Amino acid sequence: MILLTDNLRDLLLANGRQCDFDHVPVVKFFNPIGAGTWLITEVEPDGDTLFGLADLGFGCPELGSFSLSELTSVRLPFGMGIERDILFEAAFPLSVYAEAARQAGSIVESERLLTITAASLRSLRGGH
Repeated sequence: MILLTDNLRDLLLANGRQCDFDHVPVVKFFNPIGAGTWLITEVEPDGDTLFGLADLGFGCPELGSFSLSELTSVRLPFGMGIERDILFEAAFPLSVYAEAARQAGSIVESERLLTITAASLRSLRGGH
């Protein structure tokens, strides 16, 4: 599977050029047979350095940069590799996913938990 289509790469590059650092994740990668989930918001102009939220299954998801070529080179049993979730559609900015993951110990996609986390972050920031 191609992890990044041209369209996804263009969206990630556009995010990387913007000054707003709390983008909605564009793409989700995952390990189909074990731990490992990545929510990606942007890519550097080098086309390889991704930024987003990574959860390697150790109970401490974190924001950071990682390499597309390294993710692409992962070889799993049965000839599998890291895959792209073609049905993933993010509804919240990365800060909401990161805070919910911090609280849960893993990346969560529960609409209920993400909505509660978003409301909590808004109130902390003085929003309504």
